[in-house]
Amino acid sequence: MLALAAGVLPEGPLPDPTWVRVLNVLVLAGYLLVAVPAGLVAGGRRFRLPSGVDDPVRERRMVLYGPLRLVGVQSVLWAVAVVLFVGLNVAFASPRLAVSVGETILLGGITTCALSYLLSERILRRAAARVLADRPQRRRGLPGMVLRSLLFWALGTGVPVVGLMLAAVSVLVYGDVPASQLAWIVLAIGGTALFAGLLVTVGAARALADPVNAVRRAMGRVERGELDASVTVYDATELGQLQSGFNTMVAGLRERERLRDLFGRHVGRDVARAAAAADEVRLGGEVRRVAVLFVDLVGSTEMAAQRPPEDVVGLLNRFFALVVEVIEQHGGWINKFEGDAALAVFGAPTAVPDPAGSALAAGRELAGRLPSALPGATVGIGISAGDAVAGNVGDVRRYEYTVIGDPVNEAARLTELAKAVPGGVLAAGRAIELAGPDEAARWTLGETAVLRGRRAPTRLATPAVVPT
Repeated sequence: MLALAAGVLPEGPLPDPTWVRVLNVLVLAGYLLVAVPAGLVAGGRRFRLPSGVDDPVRERRMVLYGPLRLVGVQSVLWAVAVVLFVGLNVAFASPRLAVSVGETILLGGITTCALSYLLSERILRRAAARVLADRPQRRRGLPGMVLRSLLFWALGTGVPVVGLMLAAVSVLVYGDVPASQLAWIVLAIGGTALFAGLLVTVGAARALADPVNAVRRAMGRVERGELDASVTVYDATELGQLQSGFNTMVAGLRERERLRDLFGRHVGRDVARAAAAADEVRLGGEVRRVAVLFVDLVGSTEMAAQRPPEDVVGLLNRFFALVVEVIEQHGGWINKFEGDAALAVFGAPTAVPDPAGSALAAGRELAGRLPSALPGATVGIGISAGDAVAGNVGDVRRYEYTVIGDPVNEAARLTELAKAVPGGVLAAGRAIELAGPDEAARWTLGETAVLRGRRAPTRLATPAVVPT
């Protein structure tokens, strides 16, 4: 700005041009000797807490409002400079030169203040991220994107164009500027505008793109299932609210996924997915072709009376862990745990190609693995298949998905008999009939028996190879 004022802008008639230039340079040097330390001291105080003071609120305001306060200090110094040099040139030079110098200092002050605000905001990003981490800015007490865009416009377009317009007005009013000097004025201000405009455009693009790109990258991580993604909130404008809103959204997704996982662990993942996909809660059910496996641990009552509760719980957890693993491997789900027993369902709510075959295969595997997993423990496994009603039972305020029908009752009764047979596994004959040929060939049909609570006899079946 000094070079522009001294070598390009019109001066008007001066008594001694050299002496006037020297006078302005000397006053400028003296003013800088006073203004620069004063600005550093005053600006530094805006970014310093008193010694020994730990006040998060004051620290937050200091960081977020620091750029504005810094601009305030600089505005005062530039305003004093305008008054000082206009008065100096009116008194010792000419009003024409005073106007040119005043315009130049004013435009330089606007440019410097705007640049200081934008640069200090960028420099303070790390500190802003720290103070905004716990409580993002919600109130609109700070300049937003509109004001920031206006500052970019002022730096890249407004100030240079105003400078050209003021030069043109001076030429029209005073008529003392030759064409060659006017050309130099236009070239100097236009070149400055092109260079400054490029820098400002890059700065404006980065100021907008950086937070948006951060959110975009984090959204990509969320799309890949990485719900631990987050964005550093370092902006107190609408972009900061976008960053904070993204973090809030991802926190909600994490909580939703946690609840879905917890819900799935309680009722079964297939049931949880079916419930989440339903538009509304509907009580009742539908007739489905299902297979049911009932497994019961023998002697847990006596064990609970003789052993510490921790040992009993540990044994039951190991037992149920194996049951859940085997049932899920074969496409079933645990409908409920009943003390030391578990009821598994195949074919509802998610259909499987061969419910009966899957249940029979799961029963054989359980009978083969339980003796080694739980030495000394005895179990009974009953398997049945057929049509049953599957759906939500209870009330809209509290309900559960379950299976009701003859296969459930038959499997429970078979479990009682299975405790007394070698291998501990019994299946109903109709389960063998409904199973695929490969699995059916692994079972041997035996005698019939009338199960407790039933009238019709049930054909009993055992694995062709008794598990040991």
